[in-house]
Amino acid sequence: MRRRYARRCCSAGVYGQFTCERLASEPGRSDDCRIHVGSNERGTTTAHRYQSPEVGPIYIICEVIEGNEMTEKRDRLKEITQETAESQIQGWQPSLPHLARVNEAARKHCGLKFTNLLHHIDVASLERAFRRQRASASAGIDGVTVKAYRQDLESNLQALHERIHSGNYWPRPVRRTFIPKSDGGKRPLGIPALEDKIVQSAVAELLSAIYEVDFVDFSWGFRPKRGAHSALEQLSWGIKASKTNWILDVDVSKYYDTVDHGWLMRMVAHRIADRRILLLIERWLKAGVMENGKWQVGEVGTPQGSGISPLLSNIFLHYIFDLWFRQRQRRASGQMMAIRYADDAVMGFQYEGEARKALADLKERFGRFGLALNEDKTRLIRFGRFAASASWKDGLRRPQTFNFLGFTHYCATLRNGTFTVKCKTITKRLIGKLQALRVEMKRRIHIPVQEQQLWLCQVLRGHYGYFGVVGNHSSMEAFFKGVKLIWFKALRRRRQKAKMTWSRFLDVLTMFPLPKPVIRQQWNHSTR
Repeated sequence: MRRRYARRCCSAGVYGQFTCERLASEPGRSDDCRIHVGSNERGTTTAHRYQSPEVGPIYIICEVIEGNEMTEKRDRLKEITQETAESQIQGWQPSLPHLARVNEAARKHCGLKFTNLLHHIDVASLERAFRRQRASASAGIDGVTVKAYRQDLESNLQALHERIHSGNYWPRPVRRTFIPKSDGGKRPLGIPALEDKIVQSAVAELLSAIYEVDFVDFSWGFRPKRGAHSALEQLSWGIKASKTNWILDVDVSKYYDTVDHGWLMRMVAHRIADRRILLLIERWLKAGVMENGKWQVGEVGTPQGSGISPLLSNIFLHYIFDLWFRQRQRRASGQMMAIRYADDAVMGFQYEGEARKALADLKERFGRFGLALNEDKTRLIRFGRFAASASWKDGLRRPQTFNFLGFTHYCATLRNGTFTVKCKTITKRLIGKLQALRVEMKRRIHIPVQEQQLWLCQVLRGHYGYFGVVGNHSSMEAFFKGVKLIWFKALRRRRQKAKMTWSRFLDVLTMFPLPKPVIRQQWNHSTR
């Protein structure tokens, strides 16, 4: 029972006195476990102590808890039972035999450098990568679509395989486009060429088998069988299970645009010694972007939208943030916890002094690697089971809240008086989504009513699938009412003679109903 509780604490990034003593008492374990494995002139593997003066000490975490979903998909929530949690703790393992062997070698030798990996990128792996591409995905600068590439798939993949292994494969520049952000700005999005997507997906599949062993347990973004919903549950459970009194909401400013290529390649080289794989990664980073017909060389950053960027960003933050937090966590006088999803992270502290010192040290450490914290979104607030009483002393009516993964998290109590953490949809995003729907409905105002209903049903089901968590029913009900009002005004506007009344609109809803809000998350021990 104690061992199971310790595992759950580790998955939330919580290290108390019990878990620290148990991990430190394991045979053969040391806080200074820094091992570098290289090769001598004869090609045999040699191991020696290693500490990088630039990157910092490389702390190998062998007891990694693997978790929930490869890409950031907003699927419907599923119940996380005790069996599911224990299976996540046991570790993710690839299903393919050759990737399983690579994963096993990485798991047995925590500091092993892989010198020969390109032979795993064969025609079969390229075909699997092609099958993972969406048929409706936008084309890159070459204009090749999935449908056109499929017509002569076997010969295309064979030619691509030969170019990769002969060194004649050169990636094309990424086509840059912009998508709106929730704060009113625009987010740059890179669209690689189809062949670049295929090769990147195949390489990411191979490297994931290695780095899933190294990645820490509180990293949840863009990893196999890990997703946003599991990160939210672990965040809530971690705050309730630890003595968290302060929350540090960390956000990196323009992270994907400021990743330093030199530091990134040196960090990848800690595990990957195959020069051909390193050359592929370097060519992707240096391919540049094509914007408005002008080519821009890529000096820093990784384009959002490419298949290899999520993995590279996780590797970069693994050495900069994750291992730094683990090292600090072991020396802390109070309890600390953390949940990181891509470049967004939430850190919990027991004492205010440690939280403020961690914030100052984190700014300094990020500055060493060319990163900077977003001052507007990075906040230190009082949060936890004693935050309500402390807020009254500070003159506040209620404890402060913080935003993470599209939800506003706030302190609450159950009917029996037990402290809990609840979340609701961020109000600004809810209003922004309704405004975007209002604009799109004006464009679809003259299409048949049945087609409008099918489109709105898709929008509502997608919204419920992600935001349908326990305690968020009121926000989903507000979104549902807003969608109904938008549809009513659109139908009323397109009728010239007999205007649409609310009673007539209710008759339309009877014939073409809209799905009502549904809580997808199961009410179990993790949500209490």
